[in-house]
Amino acid sequence: MLKATLRSFLAHKGRLLLSALAVILSVAFVAGSLIFSDTVSRTFDRLFASTAADVTVSPKENLDEALPSGFTPTLPAALVDRAAKVEGAETVRLDVDVEGITVADEDNESVGPTTGAPTIGTNWNPTERSPVELTSGHAPEGPDQVLIDADTADNKDVGIGDTLSVIAAPGSFKVEVVGVVTFTTTNPGAALIFFDTPTAQTRLLGDADAATSISVDAAEGVSDPQLKQRVAAALGADTYDFRTADEQAESDVEQLGGFLDIIKYVMLGFAGVAVLVGVFLIVNTFSMLIAQRTRELGLLRALGADRRQVRRSVLTEAFLLGLVGASLGLATGIGLAIGLIELMGLLGMNIRSADMVIGWATPVSAYVVGLGVTFVAAYLPARRAAAVSPMAALADAEIAGVGRPLRVRAVLGTVVGALGAAALVGCATASQTSSAASLLGLGVLLTLIATVIAGPLLVRPVIRVLGGAFPALFGSIGRMSQRNALRNPRRTGATAAALMVGLALVGGMSVASASMTKSFDEQIDKTLGADFVVQNTNFVPFPREITEKVRDTEGVGLLVRSQLAPIAARLPDGDRVETTAAGYEPPLDEVANITYAQGDTAAALADGRMAMDRDFAQDHGVRVGSTIPIEFQGGRTAELTVAALTDQDSADGFGTQGGMYVGLGTLERYAPGGQESAVYVNAASGTSADDLRANLEKTLDPYPQVQVRDLADYKQLVRDQIAVLLYLVYALLGLAIVIAVLGVVNTLALSVVERTREIGLLRAIGLSRVQLRRMIRLESVVIAVFGAVLGLALGLVWGVCTQQVLALQGMNALAIPWGTIVAVVIGSAVVGIVAALLPALRASRMNVLAAIAHE
Repeated sequence: MLKATLRSFLAHKGRLLLSALAVILSVAFVAGSLIFSDTVSRTFDRLFASTAADVTVSPKENLDEALPSGFTPTLPAALVDRAAKVEGAETVRLDVDVEGITVADEDNESVGPTTGAPTIGTNWNPTERSPVELTSGHAPEGPDQVLIDADTADNKDVGIGDTLSVIAAPGSFKVEVVGVVTFTTTNPGAALIFFDTPTAQTRLLGDADAATSISVDAAEGVSDPQLKQRVAAALGADTYDFRTADEQAESDVEQLGGFLDIIKYVMLGFAGVAVLVGVFLIVNTFSMLIAQRTRELGLLRALGADRRQVRRSVLTEAFLLGLVGASLGLATGIGLAIGLIELMGLLGMNIRSADMVIGWATPVSAYVVGLGVTFVAAYLPARRAAAVSPMAALADAEIAGVGRPLRVRAVLGTVVGALGAAALVGCATASQTSSAASLLGLGVLLTLIATVIAGPLLVRPVIRVLGGAFPALFGSIGRMSQRNALRNPRRTGATAAALMVGLALVGGMSVASASMTKSFDEQIDKTLGADFVVQNTNFVPFPREITEKVRDTEGVGLLVRSQLAPIAARLPDGDRVETTAAGYEPPLDEVANITYAQGDTAAALADGRMAMDRDFAQDHGVRVGSTIPIEFQGGRTAELTVAALTDQDSADGFGTQGGMYVGLGTLERYAPGGQESAVYVNAASGTSADDLRANLEKTLDPYPQVQVRDLADYKQLVRDQIAVLLYLVYALLGLAIVIAVLGVVNTLALSVVERTREIGLLRAIGLSRVQLRRMIRLESVVIAVFGAVLGLALGLVWGVCTQQVLALQGMNALAIPWGTIVAVVIGSAVVGIVAALLPALRASRMNVLAAIAHE
């Protein structure tokens, strides 16, 4: 049996190749994501461990910033002198590190990274642990000199002697580049600008007596924990945060973890799609191979092979396929990881391929996925093979299972589908976002399984409709192609299912994204009343200096400032909710249209008062007049009275939890040091919007981090943010289509082999090569369109239910992107044509007499 199995595997290696490609893709994405994330994590572990001081003293931060406020926590620089007196402290230095500054060249173009990484201003205080070294020029001396990192200098064509503009919170100023530093470790992708220490304190922090942290290195024989304990006792253990080198490195890695997780989960998402679609392909391949080997399996049974031996033979073939696919997939995954590392290099994060990490979990995961996928997919065909009777050896080769009823599928599909439909109905009627989202996930899973199970039942009624015009358009060729697709509903259903999965995903997400876009458009139309908004592209705050420049611009009438700040609210029901609060100047009604359930803008922005979303307030037992304890960054606290309830999540469109906002004076009292999140501007009487825009753009030319936006620009900004999600979905769709095409090609190729004698007879009675190719192409098209119809129908249901979940967050508009749906159906027909090219060509080149004699 082992010899027979090996010979069978080698005899069909060409037919198994396309199935192996699905396994290779699945394993490659799993292995590539693990290798890449492990390599980046190890690289940054080394970077942070090698550059962290033995003990770092930093301001105590009690809140996480969901949205940036522009606030830079500081501590007194005088702590350096107190820390220097601690026993066991060998060297002590103050650090100034400020993210979010903007640096522009002489053409007012930003020299910072375009990848979202920050531009960091820091003081030049080199030590043995510094990640950079001075490679040309000299150290900065005085308020007008800086160093720049070599990567930024090369990318932005900046050299020694060039003049740069630095835009920081205290104000903007000109500097001269007097030196270039080069990274001795991994460049994390940020742009670094170095000042001397006094300049960094005064011009980046606005306080000559402040620092962002204190670094303390231990004397010989003193451990980091010992030094940390002594420094904490000397400076106040409850006043500041104290971390050893290991703790600081771990904290830095945690901050980077979100970025790494995004990449890892995206790639694992691709792997999941590849696995899911690959299962259909492998099931179909083994089912068809077993159907074609009915006589062969019958002979084995007649010669004495029992059911277990036959089943074991098929599973051994699956094991060999999985082994080959996993091995090649692992190698492909290594190549994919190298490609990602090179891509990160182009984006500014320089990681060396030589430092690539392949942990034990990577090959284990690769082979578990590769072997697991093939074993799971081949199990049912293996059971079917074991059921072949010895009498089958005496009969002509037949397609196993064609005539078997689909009653079991009908019952099982109906039950699972009913449960899935019930979950989706529950999602649509739920009043809580968390429960609605859970029911949505359950409903999506169950309806997908039900559609896969019941797919063969839908083949005949749907394909009769989809291919109904074929006889009229293509005559007998069209009729035969339609009947070929109907011949084996199980096979057609499994082939179409691979395409259905991807299209269901893209259909659902297209509806969700179109609904989000329409909802945001309606919300912006409803709430934004300003002529223009001055804002950063990525919602990063900007200095007050820019606001004053805008205020002095010719044609500006009304100007309303806004800021953001992280807060924690202790609510009447006992919940402590961390969110972001907005602060506005009183003329808010002139630039925004806010609908209040109770109260008004004047009450909401009054001193010591606040506004809150009505639904959020009801959920937590808040009423107008309730006093809410609020905790601000840095430990400041206040008790604010709820003076107004709105019926929208937030007035500025950020959609922060609770929709809380206060007067700007209140916010600045308890959260000083923040920067502007947006400035709303109305034109003065007698000034047209076009004239004002031109004046504002001229004013803001030296400030490349901010843009002037009107209503249409603001909508486009939101659409661009949503489009990022769609691009990921389309990429997943592309992968699903690639594997689905492999499935259709494999099905048609095996079908051609299976129907060799039939094709020979058709050619003998006059069917031309052109007609034969057309028949196979039409069969492929109708299968692909069948998969598209099922997928889009399922996706539309998912999308509508997703919109119901979004409606609980205030996004009430439903939009169906009919253009996308029509394009997908047409694209599916094209996919069918492309997938049929090689099988049709091969069929048309068959020798007629050899085909008739084929068994």
